[in-house]
Amino acid sequence: MAEASEQKEDISKRPAFGNRYLTDNTKVFEHNAWDNVVWDDEQEQDARQKIKQQELTQASPQDREKYEKDADRYWNDFYSQHQNKFFKDRHWLFTEFPELLPKNSTASLGREHAKSEADGSTADSSHNKHASVSGSLEPEPLDGKSKGNHGHCVSDIDNLDLEECEKSSKVSSGVSEMNQESKCLSCSRTQKTEGDIFPGEHATYRILEIGCGAGNTVFPVLQTNNDPGLMMYCCDFSSNAVQLVKDHPEYDPRRCHAFVYDVTDNDMQIPFPENSLDLVIMVFVLSAILPDKMYSVIAKLSRFLKPGGMFLFRDYGRYDMAQLRFKAGRCLSENFYVRGDGTRVYFFTQDELKDMFTKSGLVEVQNLIDRRLQVNRGRQLKMYRVWVQCKYRKPKHAETETEIEKE
Repeated sequence: MAEASEQKEDISKRPAFGNRYLTDNTKVFEHNAWDNVVWDDEQEQDARQKIKQQELTQASPQDREKYEKDADRYWNDFYSQHQNKFFKDRHWLFTEFPELLPKNSTASLGREHAKSEADGSTADSSHNKHASVSGSLEPEPLDGKSKGNHGHCVSDIDNLDLEECEKSSKVSSGVSEMNQESKCLSCSRTQKTEGDIFPGEHATYRILEIGCGAGNTVFPVLQTNNDPGLMMYCCDFSSNAVQLVKDHPEYDPRRCHAFVYDVTDNDMQIPFPENSLDLVIMVFVLSAILPDKMYSVIAKLSRFLKPGGMFLFRDYGRYDMAQLRFKAGRCLSENFYVRGDGTRVYFFTQDELKDMFTKSGLVEVQNLIDRRLQVNRGRQLKMYRVWVQCKYRKPKHAETETEIEKE
């Protein structure tokens, strides 16, 4: 308990990233990272030109079909190789998404902003500006290269001062043999309290993470949020990843329910009813799904939010360094690529996400572009990262009627 208390205190003191600005280019290598880095016209034009060149040599239709059909195998291979040693725990999430903190938390971090978002009194869309947010740097494997045994990217610019290598997702279409685990509600009966209709039926606050991996979001949330009424649901496309979560020493079926789930498969059942979740969180997950299926995924998950519930989202932005570094033949379709290990990634714009979330009936609370310049001071290298962060809320019935009248 003392450790958890100290952890919450650390979170409340953690400074936000969005306060270090580069005003003198001669001082660029004085720090590891700079926030709210606005690109000039020449830099953006150069990025567009690189994307056009990539699209000239797309992967063959046969390869595109293979990566879609065998998506589960690629992610299972990933977790078989790396186990739970590849990604760092995402303690930065509590800075970006204070909704994950316990309701009675004494942490002051984001409290005023979180309250205004929860009641819908503010909406920070930032569509016409570059807004920096305080998330941790989460770069992905560059150029699709394989990863080292200690969780570092192995590429032609390895040993760069990157905090961690981050995957984009664990969900796609196709069902492996072990995915049958979540085909029906009966699969989770061992984790129900006797008499429950579904796991966590009596919980007062329910969170679902899509694409949980080895638990790098799940366990920080469970460690930090000591709300006795919390139930944390988590699922992943990879059966190997879900098993890593269940084998974790802190996995407690009274507070957490992990299950294998392909979010693009409409025949697979989710072990809780619609309108039952307070939060859905997707962090570097939607980008690995076939673009044609993205909207249906968001629309489906939105049905499980309670009225007033929130969708928390963070993923890769258009022209991120990782996108610009893909080699010829790695482009599957417009802004959609395959890495060397067979996993895939898409790079979003704010407007694309706004369109999908609002068409799913959700109300925009936040839609931010995070442009950050990360540098390697030893090698004098600059790395421009771009992420998009969103919060969308499911309106209450009265709000829905108002929104329809406005349209």
